[in-house]
Amino acid sequence: MEKPDRFPDVMLLAAGLGTRLRPLTETMPKPLVPVGGVPLIERVMANAREEGAKRFVANAHYLADQVLAHFGGLVKVSREETLLDTGGGLKRALPMLHSDPFLVMNTDAFWPTGVDRPLARMRARYGGQEDVVLLCIQPGRATGFGRSHDFCLDPMGRVTPDYGAPVIYGGVALMGADVFRDTPDGAFSLTKIFDRALEGETLKGVVLDAPWFHVGDPAALAQVEELLGA
Repeated sequence: MEKPDRFPDVMLLAAGLGTRLRPLTETMPKPLVPVGGVPLIERVMANAREEGAKRFVANAHYLADQVLAHFGGLVKVSREETLLDTGGGLKRALPMLHSDPFLVMNTDAFWPTGVDRPLARMRARYGGQEDVVLLCIQPGRATGFGRSHDFCLDPMGRVTPDYGAPVIYGGVALMGADVFRDTPDGAFSLTKIFDRALEGETLKGVVLDAPWFHVGDPAALAQVEELLGA
């Protein structure tokens, strides 16, 4: 177990194909698509750095050379010759993560840096190896998200299928390596991990107290840039 004062390592999920952001992603991987002149992945990392993150690991598959070149050796990169999805990619990168628990961050969603410090609340909410803590977004504060919600958050801060306030998964999770026991060695989604924690009543949530921007397609990108005044 890590020392209490050490900020968790951050796993950046950067291997996806980014098909919904074409034609932009025909020549660059989705995490490097600029939003107001700043690559998506850098905006996500800024959210983590604001709260004390110092060590990052990323995975890469589509146009992986560009991801490697972007970091120039400053970030450990798990290169996937075969796309392993979110869960499989994270499991493959576990030996690169030196903290337990660790944070997992999608690289297509962020919030204004400095407006809120949700990662501290997620760390406080984490109670042990069985727990998975998710960043939750109130639908009215989300930009660029098509569904009404993903699940609900009850008054005790537990994620449920249908009891409590409707929330969106904000693309950030805090978990430990133990939740990967009995998982496949190949490709699988992190949803498998979330579903198992949901069944065991160890899936928890923390609400972001800030606007949340999801850049999933060109229309959302334009909308987010307009809101940012970019």
